[in-house]
Amino acid sequence: MTTTMHVPFGDLARQAVDLGDELTGALARVAVGGWYVLGAEVRAFEEEFAAYCGAASSIGVASGFEALYLALAALGVGPGDEVITVANACVYQAAAILQAGARPVFVDVDPQTHNLDPALLAAAITPRTKAVIPVHLYGQLARMAEILEVARPRGIAVIEDAAQAHGAGDERRAGAWGDLACFSFYPSKNLGALGDAGALTTDDKALADRLRRLRMYGWGEKYITTEPGGRNSRLDEIQAAALRVKLRRLDAWNAARHERAAWYRALLAGLPLGLPADTPGHVYHLFVVACDARDDLRRHLIASGVGCDIHYPLPAHLQPAYAHLGYKPGDLPVTEGLAATILSLPLYPELTRQEVEYVAGAVRQFFD
Repeated sequence: MTTTMHVPFGDLARQAVDLGDELTGALARVAVGGWYVLGAEVRAFEEEFAAYCGAASSIGVASGFEALYLALAALGVGPGDEVITVANACVYQAAAILQAGARPVFVDVDPQTHNLDPALLAAAITPRTKAVIPVHLYGQLARMAEILEVARPRGIAVIEDAAQAHGAGDERRAGAWGDLACFSFYPSKNLGALGDAGALTTDDKALADRLRRLRMYGWGEKYITTEPGGRNSRLDEIQAAALRVKLRRLDAWNAARHERAAWYRALLAGLPLGLPADTPGHVYHLFVVACDARDDLRRHLIASGVGCDIHYPLPAHLQPAYAHLGYKPGDLPVTEGLAATILSLPLYPELTRQEVEYVAGAVRQFFD
């Protein structure tokens, strides 16, 4: 490497430029339409997204975090209940569980996929367990069939956290497995809005109806509150219109992500570097490698002009705000080991072959 190229970790402007008039036309349609919250665009997107996921219903909400909280509320999770999840997906799940009044219970993850290890699930269940939230981390499905095999006979609800897994899956997509599934449309997601937005999917009509009440003050009809615990968590028309445009491109974008992941695999082959598990239906929201000298590699890449990040540096069970839960270092050895070694390389549909080669070259230069 004799020249320095700047490769950003993400570049959302490239996608917006590519969408061009199709995106701006959709936004203009909403602007002149005069209806901006929970209107025709939201209803159309909900129908289209449910069909895409293979679910009966989709409910648009304000964010992915709101989707997680409302899923718990709709299932009646509250004080005295426990919800099992993982600690390596930042703090969103734990924050939603605590906000619902319940207690998060963390289990360790599979060292290859970084997703919840189903073999550890049964041992974590107690009489207080009300739900389990497996996370489809980095764009690949958790082992849902095995998780459901443990949870369903015990009457434990399963909530998919599919915030990083739009379109993930082989014959059955994320959003069509659990009692409920939660999606974030944060701008950097595989399917990203122009701001915060989220949605839930479900095949349960009663849950769908309850969620629609909960997202809008608990109203059964205008100004008539029939559902306690409601809040303001509405998807607006601008975001829905943008998401409808982008949903039509999602499969092509996911295919482009997979192609770039394959480029990385070929270019990084033979290095002392852990590469992501290439599971069926992986949509590569992130390309996460593992390196014992992670911090040195990160400094080298940044100095070489390569954007990179750590997803995530401190597991939820060791976060200062959650010390009262009683977890300590060593409780989740796989999760903690990954947090010390993982590094996310740039990966998005608009990333060029030249940029991937430059990033891989910078990685190779570090090991050389």
